Formats: sequence, structure tokens, C-alpha cells
Amino acid sequence: VHLVESGGGLVQPGGSLRLSCKVSGILFRLYPMRWYRQAPGRGRDWVSSIGSNGIGYSDSVKGRFTISRDDAKETVYLQMNNLAPEDTGVYYCNSPNHDAWGQGTQVTVSS
Repeated sequence: VHLVESGGGLVQPGGSLRLSCKVSGILFRLYPMRWYRQAPGRGRDWVSSIGSNGIGYSDSVKGRFTISRDDAKETVYLQMNNLAPEDTGVYYCNSPNHDAWGQGTQVTVSS
């Protein structure tokens, strides 16, 4: 299983970014996917999930972030709007059924 995140970068508060995670090595459409983030000096926190059971968000991102997936492209996305400095961190995608992680993509929100 191979996961590759992209789309991170430096953005000002209030800005937007869209993260992508390309997945290979599994029958992508069958499995749920998750996004996590790790802020400096902190553990890895769950951000959002998408799967046959639906979609979920942590309270800290609800209403600002949107998770989606394109099964034909084997890719999961995280649209992040109205970003704030506390959203800074490394964002990882995860396939929970395979305990597989990507290498992460850095998101920095700063003026």
C-alpha cells in the first residue's frame, strides 16, 4: 500500500488549500480513508474520515474543511478553508484497514 500526499504550503490566515492523497496497492473504492495532522510538539490528531459509513470531522475543523474522494482516481482530498494558525502542522492520510500512512505534507498558516 502506497499513499502520497500533496498540496501543502504556506498560506495566510483566512486562506485555503486543497490537499490530495493518491493511493495505490489496494482496491481503493472499498475502504475508508482518514486525514490526520500533527502540530509541532504534539501527537497526531484525527481530522476527518470518509467511507461507507459516511463522513466525519473533528470539532476543530467542522464547517471549514471538506473531505472528498474520487474512486476512479484513487485519491482522497481535503479542502481546507478559512485556515487559522492553529491549523499548522504536517497532514497525513491514512488507510485504517491497512495501517498505512503517507509521508505527510506540511501546512503552515502564518501572516
